[in-house]
Amino acid sequence: MTEDTLRDWIRSTLGHEPHDVALFQRALTHGSYGPAHYERLEFLGDRILGLVAAAWLYEIFPDESEGQLSRRLNAVVSRETCADIGRETGIATHMKLGKQARDDGAVDSDNVLGDVVEALIGALYLEGGLPAATAFIHRSWAERVTGPAQAPKHPKSMLQEWAAAHRCRPPVYELGGRTGPHHAPRFTVTVRIIGKDEASADGASKQEAETAAARALLEKLS
Repeated sequence: MTEDTLRDWIRSTLGHEPHDVALFQRALTHGSYGPAHYERLEFLGDRILGLVAAAWLYEIFPDESEGQLSRRLNAVVSRETCADIGRETGIATHMKLGKQARDDGAVDSDNVLGDVVEALIGALYLEGGLPAATAFIHRSWAERVTGPAQAPKHPKSMLQEWAAAHRCRPPVYELGGRTGPHHAPRFTVTVRIIGKDEASADGASKQEAETAAARALLEKLS
């Protein structure tokens, strides 16, 4: 991928004319590829996303309580949501990963994709300030923020709330195994609430399997 190609993608996808393309290259680089990776930018972008999303929700849902706003915020900034944004914007084709990480399926990992999205927000903030970061977030998260009438909950959050409401210990997630080739792994996860029940599920990443297992256990408990 040439610098001009990346510049065009940043312009069309992030809505920003980059001054320092290397900054955005860093945001797209996994730690397995080299020392100039996205982790510090991800740290910054995570905080920017939280700030912008919280202010946005506060403004457009004036009648909701703190608890309702918190549930909305948790869904908006969740790793799964950020990863979905990454898939929708075609981030994977521009990411730089080491061979082992790529073989292990990191290119479609919720954790990695979510981190890269936050790193790109960090890069936007450093170059264009809060207005540039806010414009990208408002455009990319619009349907997720203004769409559902009720504050959404992630299955793992719902399961944790169920455990708390029934005076149980928090859910325990256990990785049962990994199968499949390096380029298309499958992970199996079991989640249990001690003294109640358990469920297992698989997915293309550990995070995906945990989400599916939580959803399965909620169905058993309902």
